[in-house]
Amino acid sequence: MKDHDLEKQDKRKSFFIKGCVSIIAAAIFVVIGALFMLGTLSIVYKVSPGELLSGNAGILARSTKEDARADTGKDDQKAEVEKPREKIDLPGLEEKIEGKEFLLEEFDNAVSRIVEEVRPMVVNIKVSAMLKNNLGEEVLSEGLGSGVIFTSDGYIITNNHVAGAAEDIVVTLYDGKEYPAELIAGDPNTDIAVIKIEAEEMLEAASFISIDDVKVGEFVIAVGSPFGLQQTVTTGVISAKGRDITIFADTLPMVNLLQTDAAINQGNSGGPLINSTGQVIGINTLIFSPSGGSAGIGFSIPSDTAVNIAEQIINYGKARIPYIGVEMGDNETEIIGVYILNTVGGYPAWEAGIKPGDIIVEFDGAPVSTPYELFAEILKRNVGQEVEIRIYRDGNYITVTLILAEAPYTENNEDTEQEQ
Repeated sequence: MKDHDLEKQDKRKSFFIKGCVSIIAAAIFVVIGALFMLGTLSIVYKVSPGELLSGNAGILARSTKEDARADTGKDDQKAEVEKPREKIDLPGLEEKIEGKEFLLEEFDNAVSRIVEEVRPMVVNIKVSAMLKNNLGEEVLSEGLGSGVIFTSDGYIITNNHVAGAAEDIVVTLYDGKEYPAELIAGDPNTDIAVIKIEAEEMLEAASFISIDDVKVGEFVIAVGSPFGLQQTVTTGVISAKGRDITIFADTLPMVNLLQTDAAINQGNSGGPLINSTGQVIGINTLIFSPSGGSAGIGFSIPSDTAVNIAEQIINYGKARIPYIGVEMGDNETEIIGVYILNTVGGYPAWEAGIKPGDIIVEFDGAPVSTPYELFAEILKRNVGQEVEIRIYRDGNYITVTLILAEAPYTENNEDTEQEQ
């Protein structure tokens, strides 16, 4: 009996000891948690644990004091600590915003000024012609395009595909006046045509500039009449230079084109592409688009080509494309230049002594690496002009001089093979 009572007492004592141990362990955990929380708060508020234990007022006062010192930069202005802050103070923010607004405003004003200057030089062109339909029947066809005033006495540059086959042409000026126009001539190889109107007064002609110094990324403006919407302005940049595109098998490739993302649509053809100073750097001619509308890939004939062909048309009644008389092939050598397969007898290259296997590395001082680049340089010049050609032959560089002849396909108005 006594043994049973002792056993009960031992169990109670063990249960009591376990309870005490559990309470002590819980207390330890509480203390550890409190210390951890105290350390965390001291880090967050950047104060010592002792200051935290002094009360919430101390924390708020310290936080407000630090904010006030950051705003004023003066430690001794304690009076402002108690004042509520109405707004965040970011020094220089207003000046920066005002500066950006100023730049954007100036940019907008500059673009508007350029547009106001060039719009009077851009015209709308309506054409009509008898064309054959898919059944071979002749039907009256009408079309729209754009143009840019080239001379103050009424010569206007546009695309050959706009006016080259037209029988009736009507030009609408910026002020709404309409005039019948005469087709002087068009050139399908460069897609340049010149028309003329007899205006009541002298017109304001556009200013043209060479694309030699034009850089990819430069800001440009396209002005024209897309879908008949006259004096439409779009903007973009020069996306690329030196694009070469073959449109038809019976015409020469279009070379050295400017590529732009300025929106160009049907009706923009023949209108100008203008730089940031209001000068014409190209004549808008075609787009790449799966839908027929602008897809951000448009092309312009370089002003160098447009002006030269237009002047030829005005002076001679047709384009007179220069010609040196060479057949070109793939260059499989390490020398950068245009490989000559053969020369055409009786033409300038043959007369100057250029031989098959020669590599033309420079044309009148301009480096050339492809047949397209060579043709682009030739288009900048005129029939009868003397030029120097640097060639590579058998390990040596030599220079020859020749006088440019007129291409047989413009001289005889015949189609051409791919020679130059």
